[in-house]
Amino acid sequence: MFRIVLPERLAEAGPPRRAGCSIGWGLTKYKILSINIIDSREAGGPVTAETDGDHTTQLAAVAADIARRRYGPLAAAWDADRQAFPLEERRYLGSLGLLGICLPEHLGGGGAPLIDALIVIEELAKECRPAAFQVFEANTGPARVLSLVGSEELQQRFLPGVISGDISIALAISEPDAGSAATDLSTRAKFGDGSYTVNGAKRWTTNGSEADAYLVYARLSDEPGAKGIGALIVEADRPGVSFGARERLMGFRGIPSADVRFDDVVVPAENLVVGPGGFSTLFQAFSIERLGNSTMSLAIGQAALDRTVSYVQERAQFGKPLIEFQSVQMTLADMVLQVEAARLLVYRAARTAGTGLPDPLEVSLAKCTANEMAKRVSDLAMQLHGGNGYTEEYGIERLHRDAHGWAVAGGTPSMQRIRIVSELLGRRFDQRR
Repeated sequence: MFRIVLPERLAEAGPPRRAGCSIGWGLTKYKILSINIIDSREAGGPVTAETDGDHTTQLAAVAADIARRRYGPLAAAWDADRQAFPLEERRYLGSLGLLGICLPEHLGGGGAPLIDALIVIEELAKECRPAAFQVFEANTGPARVLSLVGSEELQQRFLPGVISGDISIALAISEPDAGSAATDLSTRAKFGDGSYTVNGAKRWTTNGSEADAYLVYARLSDEPGAKGIGALIVEADRPGVSFGARERLMGFRGIPSADVRFDDVVVPAENLVVGPGGFSTLFQAFSIERLGNSTMSLAIGQAALDRTVSYVQERAQFGKPLIEFQSVQMTLADMVLQVEAARLLVYRAARTAGTGLPDPLEVSLAKCTANEMAKRVSDLAMQLHGGNGYTEEYGIERLHRDAHGWAVAGGTPSMQRIRIVSELLGRRFDQRR
């Protein structure tokens, strides 16, 4: 059972809609069992008032409430200070059950469909991308890969900690000379005497220097290209692991990124996730992360649209609200069209996946559309806000900066277009010739 419990302390992040209320509910994979809303001043503790409702609507509403009350007031400061998401806040999300939505039930997760995690990611990301990233990384990132293709022993060692928020796992694929051409990677893991010795460097590692462990793509054999590539878990505290300075990125300012170096790092054989020749298996699982990425872009576009809808009805020029001008109406309509098109593609891919893997073509269509939509819609939002949109006060420029980051991460729109044609025709195109 996927279960979330909201403690009364949630009210500390902001005034509740009704003083003294606590909210808790139990969810199956598809249906809300109950929603408990009580006045704890009268009853002294939770009592149940059962209410039937649409599962996804209720889930989105509560995730939005957490985002607005707890993280909305903090997001701008974290961005300005480039502050990494605090450990205690990650543990808080874990205590609510949000870090294990899609992870195995027997390890403490919810075993829910991917769409449930994406709904929570979107609502958190509208207010605070660093908070949403924690749910993203746990439910669509390396931990999800581990739950799909990792050994039971590896899952037992790492996933309960991810679910509770005590540990995080980051993905280490890109290298200085291997970005979009991932199969050019040169990091090696040489096997001998019952362990692997890892040497190499990773670039653009999101949550680099902050994560507790890394899912490292490496060459495990001398076979060329993808044939020699597999992956293993490398803990951050192993001797020989070091980090470069944190990148000063245009966006993603509350989500650290840094180089990771491996110098004769000895890793036990049990840390192997996928052996040589398993690159295609890894990238099939990586398609889930691309849907998480698409959802981040969807959230940015929706947030930009929501703020603009309010602004153009409140802001007046030439003696009337902006919304009364036909040019503003046309621009707003274009924003709605693009956001809704992206949402349909993301949701289609997520529902196809269920609790398993999504269709690669549907994922690339969703990611390409959502990434470009977020950049375009946040730019249009800035235009309709005029000078106010260019200030930090309204948060539009922060949305626009982050939109560009998600379009680069996980495979650019250009690379997604190549994948779209490849999947459509059922063939591969050699980019090296």
